[in-house]
Order: sequence, then C-alpha cells, then structure tokens
Amino acid sequence: MRRKLEQDSLRQRRVACMEARLNRAAAALAAREEDPSAPVPEALRADLAALRDYYEGPLWRADYAADEAGLLPKTLRRGVLSQDALYDLLALADTLP
Repeated sequence: MRRKLEQDSLRQRRVACMEARLNRAAAALAAREEDPSAPVPEALRADLAALRDYYEGPLWRADYAADEAGLLPKTLRRGVLSQDALYDLLALADTLP
C-alpha cells in the first residue's frame, strides 16, 4: 500500500513538472513568434527535450492511462496529457533552427 502511494505521488509530481515545462515552452514559443530571429534559449531546448522524451517514452502513456482511469486528482493540471497540446507543441518545436 505504501509503495502504491509513493508511485501515485511520483506520478502526480511528474505530471505537474511536465505541465510546467509545457506551459513554459508554449509561452517561449509564442514569444518567439513575435521575433523569429531571436536565439533559442537553452532553457527552452531543455524543456522541449524533456517533453519529447516524456511523450515518446512509456511514462506519458502510463500517466495518460492513469488519468483515463480517474487515478489523478481532479485538481491536478494535466494539459500535458492532452495528445493534441503536446503533439502540436513538439511539431512547432521541430521548426526551430
């Protein structure tokens, strides 16, 4: 039981962390649209790399399934688990120099 609680807590922290990365990256990409010649910040590249690893690996699928099963708290922001939001962000990131 304790291990399950630890796994649930880890999942919630991971989703929250990836949600924060998604929001930062989306804001940075939106700002870049205003000045496409601006250099790409390393922090943005780091967020995008972490998001891509998450989305393409098994953890996103597991977190998505947990959300579909109602295992995540309703108060947890989880836009990162939206297939379209993350996919579209990563597709836009592919256009970066």
